[in-house]
Amino acid sequence: MASKQEPKVAANESQKLAPKQEEEAPPIKTQIPMSNYSKRVVLKTLLSREDRGLGLVGERIVIGGWVKSSKEVRKQPSPSFQPDTEGPKPGKKDVTCTEILQNRVPIFRTFLKLFGVGNHVDKHSSENLTERVQHPVISSVILQVSDGSCISSLQVVVESTLARPGQIMISGTCILVEGLIQKPSTDGKHHIEIKAEKVLHLGVVEDHEKYPLAKKRLPLHSLRDWAHFRPRTTTNNGFLYVQVPVITTTDSEGFSNKFNVTTLVNNKTTTTTTTTEAKTSSYKAISGDGVSLASIKASLQEKRNKLEELKRTDSNREALLAAVQDLKKTNDLASQLEAKEKKEKVTDKLDFMDDYFSCQAFLTVSGRLHLESYACALGNVYSFGPRFKAQTSHSTRHVSEMWMIEAEMAFSELEEAIECATDLLKHMCKWVMENCNDDMKFVLKRVDQSILTRLQSVVSSIFEKIPYCKAIDVLKQVKEKKFELNVEWGVPLTEEHERYLADEVYKKPVIIYDYPKEVKPFYVRQNDDGKTVAAFDVIVPKVGAVIRGSQNEERLSSEQYEWYLDLRRHGTAKHAGFSLTYDLIVLLATGISDIRDVVPFPRSYGKLGN
Repeated sequence: MASKQEPKVAANESQKLAPKQEEEAPPIKTQIPMSNYSKRVVLKTLLSREDRGLGLVGERIVIGGWVKSSKEVRKQPSPSFQPDTEGPKPGKKDVTCTEILQNRVPIFRTFLKLFGVGNHVDKHSSENLTERVQHPVISSVILQVSDGSCISSLQVVVESTLARPGQIMISGTCILVEGLIQKPSTDGKHHIEIKAEKVLHLGVVEDHEKYPLAKKRLPLHSLRDWAHFRPRTTTNNGFLYVQVPVITTTDSEGFSNKFNVTTLVNNKTTTTTTTTEAKTSSYKAISGDGVSLASIKASLQEKRNKLEELKRTDSNREALLAAVQDLKKTNDLASQLEAKEKKEKVTDKLDFMDDYFSCQAFLTVSGRLHLESYACALGNVYSFGPRFKAQTSHSTRHVSEMWMIEAEMAFSELEEAIECATDLLKHMCKWVMENCNDDMKFVLKRVDQSILTRLQSVVSSIFEKIPYCKAIDVLKQVKEKKFELNVEWGVPLTEEHERYLADEVYKKPVIIYDYPKEVKPFYVRQNDDGKTVAAFDVIVPKVGAVIRGSQNEERLSSEQYEWYLDLRRHGTAKHAGFSLTYDLIVLLATGISDIRDVVPFPRSYGKLGN
């Protein structure tokens, strides 16, 4: 996936993951290679050794995965659980049957309140009883944990003082722990186990009965209805390739322009056709919701009259050019609204229950949501394929069908996703320079004499990293250039803004992160400030944004898509990823200025071609 690197080791990495405590555990000092982008050791690294890990006994590591099976070994009861055989003590009331029922059976307490019974219960004796009956029995939980890197599982021992057995024992629970490698504490097939010292992340299964893999030996046909959990079964080093669907019910970005896939538009044939979704993000950005076509046409006529007046006078050239641009934008908007109304008239009449899939379907905009289900079972996964956006744009950086490399990584956060994206981009540029000598000579002679310098800059430079708020401040201070869209906090950065930062301000690749939540997809993880989200874009000089990525929200939210929420309900893990536009990398490598000249069969707004 990315260039080969020296193995990363776990030294001092646990300090970043573990919460601060009064007495910090000693830092991890192990030479066991860690996963490049998740600060953990994958199980294959331990279990594929000839000694099955025995030579690593005593090492402290971080591992993560999903519980396959478990058992609890109970120890002696806590002293507070000893029965009170001496009778009531001075100053304390004895505990009655009614008090026990009130504390142990909430519904019984409700009935007592309804009938006015039990209000005399002494507060102190009730609290003492609660403490006595609810104090946990000390026990150890033995887990069989798998992270998808190999078929074998690893035994992990977790004391009940670290996590409640009822939470971690359920099949499908996600757990990230730091602990010591030791010889097994129980007889069995395992050569080593991990004695947990810290639980760094716990993705619980909210409802065991609703988790489909809770049942053992499910037939394969039953798993078809749970495709997002199927990769966690055993019937499925590094990044694993996953082919995501081209046809989907999901709007992966929440506000993108999509192609509908339907057989209903032309009732005389059974050929699958496509129509663009009426509601577009560009319409929102330019006009705002609620703007009528009639008002736009009235404004259009006023702007035409103004332009004619400027042409008849001796107005300065800048005012005339501004009026021409303003008229063009308004005319484009009118065209969008006309197309919107026409398509609404068509789609309003469609009953998708009669359609081929019995529901509304689209060509996929992004495969990252589907990749998540495999990342939450196999660790690091990627996909490569076409993605489709019905964007009404004549941009030199956009076509309707673009090929994307998409990656998703379990147990990773924003910084790891940025690191992986940067490594991949540098690796691709370095590979082109080292393996495409003849092509580079042609490009240097016929297209761009600075191409090697630009590629080398990507490989060798340290990318500039700035938050969105700083990018806005920098652009606001620009006096020598007038941007088409005003720069304000909360406004999406345009291609013009992004390229100006990379080409003119920093003159090298720029990483912009922490965007306002309104301009990024719904699934991106919200930051602590409540205003921004953990998203990032990689901007390259002369090309623009070639990578867009994020850390995704692992916490359960009330947003859309039931299957997507299932991943949050059952063994959720922190995860992050990105999408790299392959066609834009071809632009970067060749120096060609228009994406339509590097795509074999370009499909763009208004032009289908072959």
